[in-house]
Amino acid sequence: MSKPILVIKFGSASITNKIGELDESIISSIARQVAVLHKTYNMVLVSSGAVAAGKRFIKDYKGTISERKAAASVGNPLLLQIYSRYFSSYDICIGQSLCERMHFSNRDQFLQLKKTFEELWANDIIPIANENDVVSNLELKFSDNDELATLIAVGFGAVTLIFSTSVPGVLDSNNLLISKLDLEQKDALNLAHKKKSELGLGGMVTKLTFARLATRMGIAVIIVGLQERDNLLTALSGNTGTFCNAQTCTIPARKKWLASGSLVTGRLQVDTGAAIAIRARQSLLWVGVSQILDKFISGEVIEILDENMCRIALGRARISSEMLLYKNAQVQRNNLEIAHSDDIVVL
Repeated sequence: MSKPILVIKFGSASITNKIGELDESIISSIARQVAVLHKTYNMVLVSSGAVAAGKRFIKDYKGTISERKAAASVGNPLLLQIYSRYFSSYDICIGQSLCERMHFSNRDQFLQLKKTFEELWANDIIPIANENDVVSNLELKFSDNDELATLIAVGFGAVTLIFSTSVPGVLDSNNLLISKLDLEQKDALNLAHKKKSELGLGGMVTKLTFARLATRMGIAVIIVGLQERDNLLTALSGNTGTFCNAQTCTIPARKKWLASGSLVTGRLQVDTGAAIAIRARQSLLWVGVSQILDKFISGEVIEILDENMCRIALGRARISSEMLLYKNAQVQRNNLEIAHSDDIVVL
């Protein structure tokens, strides 16, 4: 694409008022700022707020799963109508993209989604993405829209990912803004407050967790509030919010997808020698496996942990755990390849 890609995630708490209803003055400000950025970037907006827009239509709303799904069903078109109304003032057309986990876990479906977004960009249309809450399988849901935004940013090769939040950015113990944050620091995640908003599913811990994944995939991340005028614009210039530097990343696009978009089904623990080999970009052999923690079948993505139970890599299994145990019971197959180096991404 001719323009770099920018992904901005708007959480429910950042675009609603004190009583939990959509704040159209904030949507208006978003449209005005995005209209400026649209000239420079191919953009994806990941917006929560469907439940907030629709919950007033659900009698005696208490926030149960079925009520949230029903509220989202009503709220999604209302949310898009509001965005469309304010973006039309800048002659910008928007498109809706309701995503499910399978759109990212299946490589072919992911590539189709990417091609659709590229067609929208080619026609100067800004896609607004959200999880398809109405039909999403509970076991295969995104943890929240922070994850969806990260998967889009990593999968599409964005240069920057912005998380909007209800606070100015990441705050220290004295509630002062941290302007730059190295997410590779051991205690970086401890800076996050554990509190979640009443409307959203995530919090600062979630944002920093996915921000770390994005920065490791070569994407700069900015965490910023929308309280002040032009915060999106000033955040990109480094004058507000918390900026997290992108790490150097040379892995190919397919491995980036494997690291971010695939569904992990199995887990196994490896010994020190295997951990060293994996970090040296070598294949995983049966001889290096200490134990199978969760079963898997051939073709599924497995999580590889070291002796300290720390996740070191993800890999696509070439053989099922059941077959591994069967073959081991029949005869020692120490050179049996579980995952080829081309199908392993080191984290």
